[in-house]
Amino acid sequence: MPAPSRPSSLIRLYARPGFLLRRAHQISAAVFEDECRELQLTAAQFGVLTVLDARPGMGQSALARALGFDKVTVLRVLRGLEARGFVEREADSGRRTVAVTLTAAGRALLRQAQPPAEKAYRRLMGPLDKQQQAQLIELLQLLTDSLEGHARAAFVPPED
Repeated sequence: MPAPSRPSSLIRLYARPGFLLRRAHQISAAVFEDECRELQLTAAQFGVLTVLDARPGMGQSALARALGFDKVTVLRVLRGLEARGFVEREADSGRRTVAVTLTAAGRALLRQAQPPAEKAYRRLMGPLDKQQQAQLIELLQLLTDSLEGHARAAFVPPED
């Protein structure tokens, strides 16, 4: 019995870049969370810990921009990490900012997370050969760089 054919409208939907990017993001998050299940760590939390390790004392707003998060998302992630004792937030009395730093436990968690995060990366990229992996990253970088002005949340990497 032949497989049922899909209507052309569904074929077009499933071939749209937005659909495929959303689906790839869902898969990426699931793979990361699967590898980091023991640590109870999400990709967003890993990103926050990584940026704070590189830039201790960064303000919440700058942290959000460094990850391309909106303020509500970064606040939600920070509250979860703070409740678990991995970050500390402190209001800067001279300015209207909140500085965020990793605790010793947060630094230890980030060190523990490196091997499973790398394993998740290898799993995600596994279906592609080395050339395809490099091409995918290059194309995604081109896409995001070219369309950055249309993002809902700004992405501004911290300065060196």
